[in-house]
Amino acid sequence: INAIAVLGMSVLTGFTRLFSFGNAGFMAIGAYTTAILVVEYHLPWVVAVATGAVLAGTMAFALGSVTLRLHGDYFLITCLGFGECVRVLFNYVKFTGGAQGYAGIPGFTKLPVAIISLILAFFTAWRVIHSKYGENFTTIRENEMAGEAVGVDTFGMKRMSFVLSAVYAGWAGGLYAGYIQYLSPSSFALAKSCELITTVVIGGLGSLTGSVLGTIVCTLLPEIFRSLSGYRMLVYGIAVVLVILLKPSGLYGYKEFSIQRIVSFITKGTDKKGAVS
Repeated sequence: INAIAVLGMSVLTGFTRLFSFGNAGFMAIGAYTTAILVVEYHLPWVVAVATGAVLAGTMAFALGSVTLRLHGDYFLITCLGFGECVRVLFNYVKFTGGAQGYAGIPGFTKLPVAIISLILAFFTAWRVIHSKYGENFTTIRENEMAGEAVGVDTFGMKRMSFVLSAVYAGWAGGLYAGYIQYLSPSSFALAKSCELITTVVIGGLGSLTGSVLGTIVCTLLPEIFRSLSGYRMLVYGIAVVLVILLKPSGLYGYKEFSIQRIVSFITKGTDKKGAVS
């Protein structure tokens, strides 16, 4: 589930170099929308999750239409404020359960559902990145001014990547609601947005495969260090810093998983052994 949200963040951060600390807010929108539609209006969970993702994307479109015209850190700060506003709002309004949380959500997110959703999310992101839109994203990442000079609609492309990341976050939030079966505003605090960005950086900026790998690493590390009790998060933080220091481009960098590359690597190794013998 986290990998889906990280894939969306990868499209935004890894390919357009826009950092958003508000994606936890989009996850919250997707999660609460899904929960309310399923519990209160008895809609099929597929429809509810899709509605939550679309609503998150709509909010991102509106927010991005204003904030993406800002330069420097202003976009980042605005997204941070948006995420916190969403959390505080859900913490006080009654129909979301307020600070007590929202319970009674059916457990529709089973392992097969999560796996199929991840495959669909990965394939969709892959298609986008390897299309003309992905080329425009990369142009913005490398040199935005040069992109504008050759006719790239940089504002439109940045807004598109922002909306796509929000849709993925809302999608993940809806699945999260069906998995955990209880929602609390504290689950979508600033720390969640930081976790998404950290995962993308560890996996590799500009690599969808790295985003999935980074999710696995960031999920397993806290469990591996669970026996350390109070020092668990400290050791986890040190491990993350070491990965960033030793591999600044992330575990996968700008590369993608390729069976052909693995076969080529094995073939070269076999050829070298044959030459030596």
